[in-house]
Amino acid sequence: MQSFLSIVWDVNPIIVKLGPVALRYYSLLFIAGLPLGYYLMERFYKREGVDTALLEPLLYIALLGTIVGARLGHCLFYEPQYYLSHPVEILKVWEGGLASHGGAIALIICIFYYASKYGKPNGFDALWVFDRFVICVCFAGMFIRLGNLFNSEIFGGPTSLPWGFKFLRSYEWVNTYGPAVYPPDGVACHPTQIYEALSYLILGLFLLWVYNKKLDKIYRGWIFGVFFIVLFGMRFIIEFIKNDQVAFEQGMTLNMGQLLSIPFILVGVLILIYSYRKKQPAYVVAKPAAEKEKKTLDKTQRMSRAKRKASGLE
Repeated sequence: MQSFLSIVWDVNPIIVKLGPVALRYYSLLFIAGLPLGYYLMERFYKREGVDTALLEPLLYIALLGTIVGARLGHCLFYEPQYYLSHPVEILKVWEGGLASHGGAIALIICIFYYASKYGKPNGFDALWVFDRFVICVCFAGMFIRLGNLFNSEIFGGPTSLPWGFKFLRSYEWVNTYGPAVYPPDGVACHPTQIYEALSYLILGLFLLWVYNKKLDKIYRGWIFGVFFIVLFGMRFIIEFIKNDQVAFEQGMTLNMGQLLSIPFILVGVLILIYSYRKKQPAYVVAKPAAEKEKKTLDKTQRMSRAKRKASGLE
């Protein structure tokens, strides 16, 4: 019965290989979040009158921050002894090992930098950017978790549910749950990659609906706070059925993923409290370029007149 109901997952993670270069589903899905995120942010910027030319630096900053932060997060949170002893290995991103918590921390720092450089002259601040950017992050996270599925990695423990997966291309599954351990066919495991992908998708659709329909009824920071609470709250729950990613997690009451999720949930609560206390409107319309130019010209004219008066010309 177990063998009949389970799903046998035997998908090659490599789409095509040309010599030493291989195109993987994970890479394709990781990149897939970029055009979708750009499209959504472009819609947000246009709706609120912000110059879309400012999206290009945001794209570069976010992409670089995500990769560097996620890689450093994995190396320092999960295997610090190994990577601090072999620092060159940190650069080998293609060998795998990215942590979403590290990527989140890096993104926060990058967006604060972006807002400090481009926000004030264009009528927005960091919270305004976060409220919109995290909607894109939800969909990007969904794609990344589907990439984990194609890599047959980061799955859960045994299950008798009909949607349990047997990951035939995973060394972890073969050596822990495969036929040699549980004859004759091995046991199916929770596809936690799909659980997380679905939770990210649902959260992203909900926040997008709030932005489109309720933006005038919420305060700035509300979307950002809810994002932190729900996303990392779901991550905290799903971690209970995940397998340990590294050896030192064995025997821990809460694994590293859960311990790292707690601060983000608490920060989400603080952001909501701050949002309700400040009561700053979420919807901000940037000043039109013509108005900015007019103010600039008026200021210039006033300065010229003052100089003329000082010179006794007026």
